[in-house]
Amino acid sequence: MSLETLAPWLVLLAYAVVTWFITPKKVSSPQFFNGASDSGHAPGIILVALSAAITWVFAKSIANAADLAYAFGLAGSIGYTIYYLSFGVAGLAIYWLRTRGGYISLTHFLVDKYGALCARIFLLTIAFRLFNEVWSNTKVMALYFGAEGSGSYWLAAFAITAFTVSYAWSGGMRASLLTDRLQTILALVLLGVVLAVLLPNLSMKGIPSTPPAIHQAGLTFCLLALVQVLSYPFHDPVMTDRGFLNKPRDMLKSFVLAGIISGGFIFLFSFVGLYARAEGLTGSPSVAVPAAFGLVMMLVFNGIMLLSGGSTIDSTFTSVAKLAAKDWRNETDEGSYSQLQTGRNAILAIAILGNLPLLTIYLGDKVGPAVIAATTISGTMVMGLAPIFLLSWIRPAGRLSFHLAFWPGLGIGILRTIETFAKVEVFPKALMLGSGKYALDLGVNVWGLIFCTAGYLVGAALAARMAPRAVPAG
Repeated sequence: MSLETLAPWLVLLAYAVVTWFITPKKVSSPQFFNGASDSGHAPGIILVALSAAITWVFAKSIANAADLAYAFGLAGSIGYTIYYLSFGVAGLAIYWLRTRGGYISLTHFLVDKYGALCARIFLLTIAFRLFNEVWSNTKVMALYFGAEGSGSYWLAAFAITAFTVSYAWSGGMRASLLTDRLQTILALVLLGVVLAVLLPNLSMKGIPSTPPAIHQAGLTFCLLALVQVLSYPFHDPVMTDRGFLNKPRDMLKSFVLAGIISGGFIFLFSFVGLYARAEGLTGSPSVAVPAAFGLVMMLVFNGIMLLSGGSTIDSTFTSVAKLAAKDWRNETDEGSYSQLQTGRNAILAIAILGNLPLLTIYLGDKVGPAVIAATTISGTMVMGLAPIFLLSWIRPAGRLSFHLAFWPGLGIGILRTIETFAKVEVFPKALMLGSGKYALDLGVNVWGLIFCTAGYLVGAALAARMAPRAVPAG
């Protein structure tokens, strides 16, 4: 076995040894679900911030940041970074729910405001999101060990999944928080190494310019990100679960800090794409750039992907455990032994089911990738969540408002997915806003969000009209 082949496995082994050493081997139910310390204290501001930050610097997002910077230049870098304003949107919304309503989870709020059925519809949506997080991050990490479908690829996918299950199963949220802290620090160090290598040459050449048409297309993507950030964070329980771990004011500070850390990381990593564009490299920048520098740089990139992908997968497992054991039944206690067992069983189930889409590569060169891509819930499909959470202060809004906002958004997203992959025209070009690849997406999202918000308000108005009026005394 050559050094180039063996080296990634040595990195994985080192990562596994260090991670296993810092994870708790036995925890109570409150620790498993809420991340409490051995003494029962809630996790601190910095710990929650570092955990939330690294869980949003997942392997696929890193690759996307580099790809968008390569495609659109600096506008692509800024556009993808805009998505990290999600921490501010979610942080403020959760702070309001906790301080004004006393809610201890999004499910608790949804059941109280919109009813149990609406809450379960929402939970099914985020369960699908969690399902996709497993295979997508496993795939990105496994590709650093071998070509897709090769023996080394499958062995890496199995090893990464099995190891992550082992410590998530035993430690839950507490293990996730502790490993996230280490993973964030190491990922920042490795990012510093990458930038130290790339920036001198990039500074001599300057930020690569883009033709006006490509620049305008990049600005269109920036606007799309600004629109989607109003709804996108609410369908990611990996983020929102961390909004209920410590005191509301501490949580808000954690989320602001997490947004700065993760958004800064993504923006700086996008310089990999800018470097590839300046040097005229071909292929995915996150693969082409380290390949241009040799084995050491490949190992650094491999380490970043392992740290970011591993943190997202263990957080995904933890969120699945909470969803199955507590959220589905809207149980608001700290956790019981039976809930702990249910949560651990759910981790084992999602570890298997969540990786099944990797097998679609055997459906053919076109069918497999299309099936995987079509399963990803986009920001378009969840646009209806924006009014459901951000306008929840409107008192008459209830079940009808939820349905009139949620289902149109989901329907629009499904139609847009069909249009993209079936190559059939569903939405007229007249809806386009801006220019370039994302012009139709921007138009669909802007008009769709307006439509969903209008539906929410109509539902509130109808509920107010149908509400029984108080009869004056006397």
